Amino acid sequence: MSSSKILLITGVSSGFGRALAEEALADGHRVVGTVRSADAKATFEALSSTGAAIARLLDVTDFDAIDGVVAEVEQTVGPVDVLVNNAGYGHEGILEESPLSEMRRQFDVNVFGAVAMIKAVLPFMRARRRGHILNITSMGGYITMPGISYYCGSKFALEGISEALGKEVAPFGIAVTAVAPGSFRTDWAGRSMVRSARSIGDYDALFDPIRQAREKKSGKQLGDPRKAARAMLTAIAADKPPAHLLLGSDALGLVKSELTALVQEIGAWEAVTLSTDG
Repeated sequence: MSSSKILLITGVSSGFGRALAEEALADGHRVVGTVRSADAKATFEALSSTGAAIARLLDVTDFDAIDGVVAEVEQTVGPVDVLVNNAGYGHEGILEESPLSEMRRQFDVNVFGAVAMIKAVLPFMRARRRGHILNITSMGGYITMPGISYYCGSKFALEGISEALGKEVAPFGIAVTAVAPGSFRTDWAGRSMVRSARSIGDYDALFDPIRQAREKKSGKQLGDPRKAARAMLTAIAADKPPAHLLLGSDALGLVKSELTALVQEIGAWEAVTLSTDG
């Protein structure tokens, strides 16, 4: 990026949020990162000896607090050039076995928290007629697999919201990018994942191997979070940022295959589709 910017990144204690914050700081930007504890705040702010790493205590599901935190950042730190909605987690569980309360929590963090942050920054960005919003989604916002229906549902939702929002705010000079990573070496499949207990034997043959493979692969994924961070900084620096950005060769291959299969299915059922007109 050619000039110093202020990035507001949710969830900077680990994963993509931490990697992006560190790479942005290395490039000379200021980063306001949200954390959920005083210890995490001190750890994050210690990343910069010049005060460029600024932490704010915030849980993105504390919807009543978000507007105040963003307004305070705008007043005391400066105009937020880039909002990165990174805070999120994965829920794993067969739908029939997973309580609705876990779905609500998944959507509160991954969807409602992101939208609340967007709604808080937009008035400032719109007044300035500039800004960039990055929503970290997932290849699970394009493809699905058994056992992560709640998670995929939340990421499909955020993909759709991001695309529609981008069309709403483009006239004001604000860009929106949905960033969809594949498998990366983050805590997503490890300590950050919430797993519903197994209870229905009929699903054992289908799901148990998937859960075991995911646990075994955790920490050994192909994707490098720092390279993902560099890719995001490239998108932020672009004159015309993409509306959608896939990260990782696995995401590229799987999403392309999914889209090809979708086109084929649409074609196979085209006569039935057209039969409903008139």
